Order: sequence, then structure tokens, then C-alpha cells
Amino acid sequence: MTFTDKANGLQKSLGQKSLLHQMINQIRRSLDLQEILTTTVSQVRLFLGADRVKVYRFNTDGSGEVIAESIHEQRLPSLLGQRFPVDDIPEKAREMFLLAQQRSIVDVPNGKIGLSPLQSKEAGKRLETNIYYRQVDPCHIQYLKAMGVQSSLVVPILDCDLQEQSAKPKLWGLLVSHQSEPRKILKRELKVLQQVADQVGIAIAQSNLLTAARSKQEREATINRVTTLLHKLPTVQLQGALEEVITAFNGTGGRLYIEQSQELYTWGDQPTLPYELDNSIIEQHPIWQNWMAESKQGHIWATSDLYKEPHLQVLALAFRSTQIRGLMVIPIHDREKFIGVLSIFRSEFETEILWAGRCEQNRRQLVPQLSFELWRKQKKGQSVEWKPEDISLAQALYDHFSMAIQQQQMFKQVQTLNANLELRVQDQTYELEKSLLFTKVLKQVTEHIRRTLDLQTTLQSIVREVRALLNSDRMVIFELKSNSVIVEEINGNWQSVLGMNAPPDCFPDEYTHLYGQGRVRVINNVSTASLNDCHREFLQSLQVQATLIVPINIGIEVWGLLIAHECETPRNWEDAEIDLLQQLGDQAAIAIQQAQLYEQTYNAEAEARNQAAQLEHTLHELQETQTKLIHTEKMSGLGQLVAGVAHEINNPVNFIYGNLCHASNYTEQLLEIFRLYQLHYPLPHSEIKAALKASDFEFLVEDLPKIITSMQVGSDRIRSIVLSLRSFSRLDEAENKRVDVHEGIDNTLLILQYRLKGNGELPGIQVIKDYGNIPRVECYAGQMNQVFMNIISNAIDALEMGNRGKRDEENAQYPMPTIHISTRVSADNSRLLIRISDNGSGMNEEVKKRIFDPFYTTKPVGKGTGLGLAISYQIIVEKHGGIMDCISEPGKGTEFWIEIPVKPPAKIDR
Repeated sequence: MTFTDKANGLQKSLGQKSLLHQMINQIRRSLDLQEILTTTVSQVRLFLGADRVKVYRFNTDGSGEVIAESIHEQRLPSLLGQRFPVDDIPEKAREMFLLAQQRSIVDVPNGKIGLSPLQSKEAGKRLETNIYYRQVDPCHIQYLKAMGVQSSLVVPILDCDLQEQSAKPKLWGLLVSHQSEPRKILKRELKVLQQVADQVGIAIAQSNLLTAARSKQEREATINRVTTLLHKLPTVQLQGALEEVITAFNGTGGRLYIEQSQELYTWGDQPTLPYELDNSIIEQHPIWQNWMAESKQGHIWATSDLYKEPHLQVLALAFRSTQIRGLMVIPIHDREKFIGVLSIFRSEFETEILWAGRCEQNRRQLVPQLSFELWRKQKKGQSVEWKPEDISLAQALYDHFSMAIQQQQMFKQVQTLNANLELRVQDQTYELEKSLLFTKVLKQVTEHIRRTLDLQTTLQSIVREVRALLNSDRMVIFELKSNSVIVEEINGNWQSVLGMNAPPDCFPDEYTHLYGQGRVRVINNVSTASLNDCHREFLQSLQVQATLIVPINIGIEVWGLLIAHECETPRNWEDAEIDLLQQLGDQAAIAIQQAQLYEQTYNAEAEARNQAAQLEHTLHELQETQTKLIHTEKMSGLGQLVAGVAHEINNPVNFIYGNLCHASNYTEQLLEIFRLYQLHYPLPHSEIKAALKASDFEFLVEDLPKIITSMQVGSDRIRSIVLSLRSFSRLDEAENKRVDVHEGIDNTLLILQYRLKGNGELPGIQVIKDYGNIPRVECYAGQMNQVFMNIISNAIDALEMGNRGKRDEENAQYPMPTIHISTRVSADNSRLLIRISDNGSGMNEEVKKRIFDPFYTTKPVGKGTGLGLAISYQIIVEKHGGIMDCISEPGKGTEFWIEIPVKPPAKIDR
């Protein structure tokens, strides 16, 4: 393959801009790398007129594989799916492809290779295309001849990491063109192919980013599911978490062993220790325990073949009866203490590789390789390698399992301790429980204060919680300003003191001063305490035997007192009880202060916020309701109108259609009688002659059968329209069912036929139907017909508006208005793709962003409502779980993509 500047006819027809444009569009439309590569080899083969164009990808082991191929008329054999050994492409050639991005043009008959580097090795700068020739290695020539190739062109495909600008590109593969006859290459062809290779590199980088993003998303989803199970209350779901982890690693089995309790959780395939090893659980075997003792915290151990691990030779006997070969072991530690181990198993499998010729270890015996007969290499006992992302996921799960097992052990320890603590250390248990209860009540009161600013509710909550906690007979709050009890909580049949005033002479001002300084009054026995007579008599009148009083201070002022009464017997108040009551007094002071300072402001703000939120919610619901109501009324009215019109037309049309055949027969009989009269009575009466002449009887006899025939054609046409209207409305199909989508499209086109025909002002619109072989689709047929009606009607409007703008331009040649409808099914037959495009004026980016918004329209006032595409988008995306997109550029027409599942994964919600 030599180098020239002369263009061939194929280049002129295809053009480099068209090739690059198609490549860029394909990359934008699809994220499927294989689809992009298939399109690339096909377009490049057409561009070069080559016999074979392929994409050759390098594998991690250095071998290569043909993953995309396009062949012209089978002039060369197919290499698709075949593997090539490492030394088929020397390391030196790979380095030149990577460093200088060298392109190779091999001319087999002349034994020369043309090299086109893009970068100078001396200056390190990019150069213009520079072709130089040298003699090629004879082995390479024989290699190509063995493949039936007379000329070849090789362009490297590089993979660049888009996330790291400083990352160096890697040699991903080669774009190769083969010719069975000598072929010259143009400079601009070489340039275009380099640009195509660059675009493929971009597609590869995008595919890598997508794969990484999906892997990260799956990894985070797995961690979230496992975390939810591990921290689910009231009990940790270790079995469910184990199953979730095994599934995430694509394992066939696994087990979780907890060292302290010797609990074992299993799922899937499991090893079984033979009798001679004298252990029923593999984790309790001394070899396994020694292995775990030597394991480091946070270290994940993984092997793809456990039978190759020396330290597992004895334990491997337990796996002989299973298909398990891959093993990942996650030792779980609490700090440095070993607490358990999580094991994941993967089964062995067989692999089959299709080599391009037998690949032997001693390559010198086969240089050059002269045979490319297919050779299938099978390997048994293979296992999936543990990837770095598997280890990363295991590291992320390590902490969660460690914490969960620790929590479970602590929970069990607490349960055991609580069960035995009452008998062994009853006093300590009592203190601990009381302390926990004090903390809980204090927390509840604090949270209640934060949740509400209602003072009465907060104070009532305080006395209720504290009375139950202290197990006192009465708890009250005394307000100094009113000199009375304002809140009370009683246990038993003791008298109420709510609203009672204290005797003014019993409590001098000195008491208030002392309470303001933080004084706490503890009276264990009213009868023996150092009290004045008035105070003692007042307490005894309230049936009080012991009391505990703490002040409620706001700043330096005493607002009131928090008082506990013991009425049945005297009581020794404990320090913890006194401390709790002091803290609750402080919390009560905070609640009172908050209520005084912020109650009105907070209520006003909350009311305004609630009103704003309610208004926003109401507006949102109103807009959705309005859109749905308009859609419902429109569809209901349209369906009823179509059904009514179809029904009303159907009866008279059937009557006319059924009698036309009789009318035709009767007419023929009458005409036959007239002919007999003419035959047997050739000389009619003069009056009859005059009547025949006046009515032009000969024309009548000739035209009457034609009229009857025209009436029959017209009635057939009306009956087909009625059937199309009934099929289009689908009023009798409320649920989704399998239908022929092509029938719905054809019915829509039949209804819109009057708009597709040309007239004196506008030309007719050509409809090109490119229907694929698609199955019947389960969907709401009536709603899908509405989508077709909206999109095709919009396409007709766009074409009409575009042609009206061109009527004033004289002697101008414009393409015929065309609507193109295409249907295809995905490779796995799971999804249906419908493309409806026109060659109208197109849309700019601003309009395209808003076309699916409700009530947005670019049509003149009174022409459209702006709901057609919005409703269509809702039908496709929400009703059918599909995808709807629009591709349009000014001056290049508009194309709508509709993709729906052939069978919905679940029942469609209407």
C-alpha cells in the first residue's frame, strides 16, 4: 500500500467530513463501545474501499483479539473473535505505536513499509504527515501473504485517562485496513483515519468512565445494603448481610465465623472437612487458627486458585468435593483482637479461546506463521481473578462487619450481664439502671424543650418524668410570682395541692435569697428536720413526710421551685437524685426563658413558613392537576368523538355499502332491458326519441356503471377510515396488551392523510417507512397512538411552516418535504426503538431544551396548546418506563427517539 495524493471516486462520494460527523454522532448517541466500534469499521471500510477493516485490541496478557470487523463481499476471511499471540506484534512496534503514534502502510508486492510518525523523537514536537519508506521484515511479508493481504494500513488507538490530565496514554489497540490487492493511500485519508482513531480513543475513555461510575455506584449500593442489615435494630442481620456480600462478589458461597461465640453463618456452596482432620468447622482447625493469628489487621487475602497455596494444602481437602476454587478471606479485628473471619467462595469454570492458528510455546518453530486455521484452546478449572475493586470493596465492608460483630457481642454481654447482675451485684445494677434512667429522662426533657416552646407542656412533662423516675408520691413546680403551685403530678390518693398558696409568714425573704444563690433544700424527715413550726405544720398539712427542693433560676432571679414530696414515709434522698433534680431545674429554667423570649416570634415564623410551604405545594399540585385534567379531558373527548363519529358513520356506510352491489345489479338489468327494447323496437315513438336525445342516453348508459363503481370505491374508503378511527382510539383497551406498533403508526398516517397531500400552496409530504422485523409490544395502544399523532402532527406543522417561508423565493430548489419513520429492536430483543424525523428547519438549543415543558409552544397563538410533547413524554417515560429524546439542529431537521421495553418488567401504573 503506497502513498499518493490522487483521490478516488469512493472518497468523493463519502467524504471525510461525513465520516467524522457520523462517528461523532454515534459516540454522542450511544454509550455502547462495541456498537461504536462496529460502526467505525463499517464506515472506515466504505471510506477507504478496503476489503477488510478491523479493530485489534490488546489484552492484559499482551495477546491481541479482533473485536470488530467489516469485510467486503468475503474477499478476505473473517478474523472476528480470534486471538493472536503476544509475539505477533513485536514489542518494538508497540513502543513506536505508543511513543510516536506511528502509522504503518505495508506494500506487500514491493516488500516495503511506509511509516508516518506524528511526533519527532528528537524535538518532541508534532509534525505534519511525513511518510518515509524502508524495506520491511521478510517474516512480516510472509505473515501478511499467509493472511491473503497485499497491502495494509495500521493506525494506533490510544486510551487516555480523562480524569487525570497528566496521565500518559496507553496503547489500547489498532485500527487495521487490509486489501487483497495493492492499494495506494492518500495523505488526507491518512489524516482522516488518525482523526477517526482519536474519536475512538475518546469513546474508549468515555466507556471507561461510564464503567468506573457504574462500578462505584454498585459498590456504594452494596455497602449501603450491607450497612442497613448490619445496623438494623433490634438485632443485627448477619445472615442477610452475608448473603448480600456473597452476591455482590459474584460468589457461589461463603461463611462468617465469630470467634468468641463460635457462631457460624453459611450460604451457598460449602467445604466439608474429611473425617481424618477431626474438626467439623474449618475455622476451628489449628492450621486455620494459626493462619488467622498471623493475619494483620485490615489485610484482605485472596487467591484465584486455593489449590496452589502452600499453606492451604491440608485444608484444601475440604474443598475437593465442591467446585470452589477462588477464595477471599477477610479476617475481622476489633482493634488488634481477632474476632471473626468472613470467607467468600467462587466456583471454577471452563474457558475456551479461539486462536488464529495453533499457538505453541516455542515460537521459533512457527516464524513466520503460515497457517491461520482456527484452534480452540480449552482450559478447565479456571477461576475469576480478584480485581482491585473487589479488594477495595472488601476493605470498605471490613469496618462495618467489625463494628456489627462488636455491637452484637456487646449486646449479648449486656444481656448476659443484665440477666446475672441482679443476683450478683444488685446494688451496682440498681445504681446503673437509675443513672441510665436519669440520663434518659434528662435527654427526653431536653429534646422536649427543643421540640416545643409551649411552657405548660414542657413543665408538665418535667414533673411527670421525674416523679416516675424518683418514684415519689408528688412532684410540683412552685412559681414565686403567683406564690402558688402551677404544675403537679401525683401517684396515689394523696391530696392535690395544685393552685395552693404558701403561707406568707412561713417563708421569709431570706429563703428566696438563698435559693437565688443555688441553695438546694434536702429534708429526709419532716418530723425531725430543723424547721420552724409554721413550715413543719404546713408540710404536714400536705401529708409530706420528706421533701427535696431545688430552685429554678433565670439569671440571678428565682423564678420558682421544683419540689418532690414523699408522703407515705420519710426518705433519704440520694446524691444522684439530688443532682438529677438540679439538672432538671436548670432545664426548666431554659424552657421558661425560651418560651418567654421566642414564643411569639417562633410561632409567627412557623406560621409563615407553613403557609409558604402549603402555597408552594398547592401550586405544584394545581399545575400537575391542570396538566393531567387537560390531558384526560382531551383524550376522553377525542376518544368519545372518534368513537361516536365512527359509530354514526359506520351504520349508514354499511347500509350504503351493503346495497351498492344490489343497485349495481339492478342497474345492469335495467340497461339490459333498454338494450332489448332497442333491439326489438328499433323505431320508438317520437316522444321517446326526444327524451333519449335530451338525456344523452348513450352517455348515461356508459357513465352510470362508472358512477356505481366510484360509489363502491368511496364506501370502501369510508369503511377503512372508520376502522382506522376505531383502532386509533382504542377505547376498548384500558389495560396494556400486546399490539402491533406498525398498525398504530399506519392508522395515524391514514388519519393524517389529508394533511400529507399537496395543494396549490404547499407541496405534498413524502412519508418513508423503514419498518424492522419487530415483535408485538406490550403497551397502552391508545396512548402510544396519541404519541404518534402528536409527533407526526408536529412534523407536518414544521414542514408546512418551513415551506411557507420559502414561497416568496423564486427559482429556488428545495428538497421534497419528507417524514422518515424507522422501527428497530435491540440486540437482546428487550427494547423497541422508534425514530421519527423530518427535514424541516430544525430547532435551536434553547427551544430544544423546553419542548417537553407543559404549555410551551413555538406555534402562533391559537395554533397549539403546548401539551402534546409534554403528554407524550409522560406517556413514554412514566407510563411505559421508556426513553424519549430529541435531536435537532437549525437547518438540519428534527428527529425524535422513542425507546420502550417490549415487555415491561412490572405492571404499568396508569
